[in-house]
Amino acid sequence: METNLDPELFDELGQALADEGAPAAIERLCTRLRERKDYTNLFYALLLKKRFEMGASPVPTGASQDLPAEMHAPYEEAIRQAGRLVGQLFLEEDNIPHAWAFFRMIGEHDPVARALEHYQPKEGEDCQQIVEIAYHQGVHPRKGFDMILERFGICSAITILSGSEMPAGNEAKEYCIKRLIRALHKELMERLKAEITRQQGFEPTGKTVPELIQGRDWLFADEFYHIDVSHLSAVVQMATNLGPCEELELARQLCEYGRHLSPRFQFNSDPPFENQYQDYGIYLSILAGDNVEDGLAHFRKKVEEADPETVGTYPAEVLVNLLLKLDRAPEALALSRRYLANAEEGRLSCPSIVDLCQRTNDFQALAEIAREQGNPVHYMAGLIAARN
Repeated sequence: METNLDPELFDELGQALADEGAPAAIERLCTRLRERKDYTNLFYALLLKKRFEMGASPVPTGASQDLPAEMHAPYEEAIRQAGRLVGQLFLEEDNIPHAWAFFRMIGEHDPVARALEHYQPKEGEDCQQIVEIAYHQGVHPRKGFDMILERFGICSAITILSGSEMPAGNEAKEYCIKRLIRALHKELMERLKAEITRQQGFEPTGKTVPELIQGRDWLFADEFYHIDVSHLSAVVQMATNLGPCEELELARQLCEYGRHLSPRFQFNSDPPFENQYQDYGIYLSILAGDNVEDGLAHFRKKVEEADPETVGTYPAEVLVNLLLKLDRAPEALALSRRYLANAEEGRLSCPSIVDLCQRTNDFQALAEIAREQGNPVHYMAGLIAARN
């Protein structure tokens, strides 16, 4: 795309204005800019054309809102049309970053999202700008995360996903977690198979992590591990956001691997996950629908044994959220009434008692709790709602 225009163009434009008038000269300007693929200047030329047609000053000396009121709507439409045209021209040149600048301006994400869907970075290409647009700016989070994982590796993907840059929307979030689980599981399977082949002289037939490590305690001798244990810990925790799916089963396999690691690499976690991979394994099995009641009993016991003064209310909060995931809201409310009635709502990691009362339509409970807490507003609200 040319940015330096030759002097002859300026002579041509000046002559066109003199010989043919402003409309023809502006049209000539737009044509020449498009021929030279100077699309940014083409955008402003198209706005110049619209201002001239409306009888406004051809020189944009102020904001578009400075134009007379009757010109606002047609001029804003001209901006949208020009941005759409120029953005599309940039996409045709495979220039997604420049195209995004114009489509973002007019609030249209779909054309860029479609372009990202088919985007394939070239060997050695710096795709940081594409990642920024796709993932961080939310135009195509799935594609962006795929590129992060493929170009920058599992460590960078975990750092981004476990930080404050989780993509908006549950579907995109779940997709990223699933991709990460698959990537780490694949890495572990490959390394376990390679180590077993090296030690035994033949490739193992096991198809899962538990099958590969069964009867091979020597894989963990001398505190040996096969993948970054911080990656393992982070990914297992992220898996708690999933429902029943293939990736949840893979995460359970990762937990089983973690249980065989040296205690030195089973990091101390806050209750109720102090026995890291055992507790997370039980949690994930509940989500998968296996041994649900036994699993819930495991976490109920932790709640009952937790000292609020030293441990706090987090074990109860975890169980409330787990019960909600299982569509057992009444049980979640009963648990919350027993263990979280006096907790500060703003610091809870689970829905408040008020929220749980609304979810269960148990407004009588809300009134009773409000009375116990000395909250007359919630008390009256609960009584009135209970009558309806």
